[in-house]
Amino acid sequence: MADCRINYQSLLDKTIEKITSENSVPTLLIHSCCAPCSSYVLEYLSEYFKITVVYYNPNIFPLEEYKYRIDEQKRLIETMVFKNPVDFISTKYTPNDFYSTIKGMEKEPEGGKRCESCFRLRLTYTAQLAKEKSFDYFTTTLSISPMKNAALLNELGTKIGEKYGIKYLQSDFKKRNGYKRSVELSREYKLYRQDYCGCVYSKLEREKYITKG
Repeated sequence: MADCRINYQSLLDKTIEKITSENSVPTLLIHSCCAPCSSYVLEYLSEYFKITVVYYNPNIFPLEEYKYRIDEQKRLIETMVFKNPVDFISTKYTPNDFYSTIKGMEKEPEGGKRCESCFRLRLTYTAQLAKEKSFDYFTTTLSISPMKNAALLNELGTKIGEKYGIKYLQSDFKKRNGYKRSVELSREYKLYRQDYCGCVYSKLEREKYITKG
């Protein structure tokens, strides 16, 4: 079970202090779930890392939504000004990756086992790519959401990183008003802010909530 008592922002502070004292600029592969969530993370971490963003989200539904979100991600990276370089890697739309992973969990509630399996899928892809391309670290923007369990994400990322021999950058980006800053940056860059997490199940849940409201 993920340990919610750990201060992951403090762990990130220590990592940044270490690389700053060494006068180094490590490479970091960041899995991004969407442009709004990545905005603050890129603003923050590009001060200390050479970043590459990978957009691997086979859970997104439908295809038009996937295309729109990936275009917004590209536009943000092209528009923002960074201290260190930020590059981008796009991926093909492979929804079967998601559906085969969560098979049998279709009726799980949001935030439950289905979401955990989806996190693991995306983090594993990112770790494998980071190892293949010899990055120093990998991480995800997912912890910026108030709806996401940062302890679970860090536990999964750390274990997956150990499996593939690549360091997971532990973090909780919602801390220090990270989420608030992402909202401000989204407004500044006129980013599309979706009203559901991404998969068909979260979309249906959102539509059910709106109908009840």
